[in-house]
Amino acid sequence: MEDDKLSVDLKRIIISMQPELNNETLQIPAKLYRIGEIVDYTPFSRQTIHNYTIMGLIREVKWTEGGHRLYDESVFERLSEIIRLRKTKTLSEIRETLSIKDRRNSQIRKTTEKGRIEHEFDVTDNG
Repeated sequence: MEDDKLSVDLKRIIISMQPELNNETLQIPAKLYRIGEIVDYTPFSRQTIHNYTIMGLIREVKWTEGGHRLYDESVFERLSEIIRLRKTKTLSEIRETLSIKDRRNSQIRKTTEKGRIEHEFDVTDNG
């Protein structure tokens, strides 16, 4: 009987020590890549990466103090998508396709965030 109580108490302690997903998620610093690193990992030249950035096909997330563009890991997925789309579309068509996808994803993120906030409000209100 005491072992059962100890086991239940131990579970409560362990659960209470775990970070709550909504409030205390662990943030791992994102790796940022310079154009040269992207060139090393992809079949694209520096000029192509630069041109795709200017065209809005890919986006830098930050600039260094020295004026270098920095990209996050999502750039590799985006470049892979561009490779697939280049087989059947012009760059102009690719830009439009990606723009539509970005707008749709943005709307999904907004809807998800709104739902999360409403849920937190309901939990706080009813809790």
